[in-house]
Amino acid sequence: MRKLDIDVGEVKKLVDLVDSHGLEELTVEEDDLAITVTAHAPPEKPEAVPHAPADPGVRRDDAEHQPPDEGRRDASETRFEQEYLDKDIVDIVAPLVGVFYRALSADAPPFVEVGDRIEVGTEVGLIEAMKVFSPIPSEVAGEVVDIPAENGKLVSQGDVLVRVRVGEEQEYS
Repeated sequence: MRKLDIDVGEVKKLVDLVDSHGLEELTVEEDDLAITVTAHAPPEKPEAVPHAPADPGVRRDDAEHQPPDEGRRDASETRFEQEYLDKDIVDIVAPLVGVFYRALSADAPPFVEVGDRIEVGTEVGLIEAMKVFSPIPSEVAGEVVDIPAENGKLVSQGDVLVRVRVGEEQEYS
């Protein structure tokens, strides 16, 4: 293997030449050696994103399960938060990405409805991912107070499927 004899000072001069003349690229060849200096645009400054204040409707222990707020909130969602702000509400979230179904078939009754009392292990829906249907069991007992996920629509991991008001004696599985 041949040792290259490169003068770092000469390379620096080439870099300075590219910078001072606004060149995008400069190639210098001598005998069987070629050096190419390519200019790169300076990194763009990231846009300033205003910091949103903490949402008082999200309990600290559920914050990690909340999807980011993407734009304006739906009026029913805001009403829900105001109505149940001081209640003990637990979100049952999608464990994976897929299509959420509230019932076994189009003509079957839904697994749960708003107002239903459910127990630990009660199926609240199904998620279809890659032609595999996965049941979604409740990890809490209580009353179903909201079903924000739409039947037959795509959900992402962490999206709220069902909201349950749990009692004071509630134990999590």
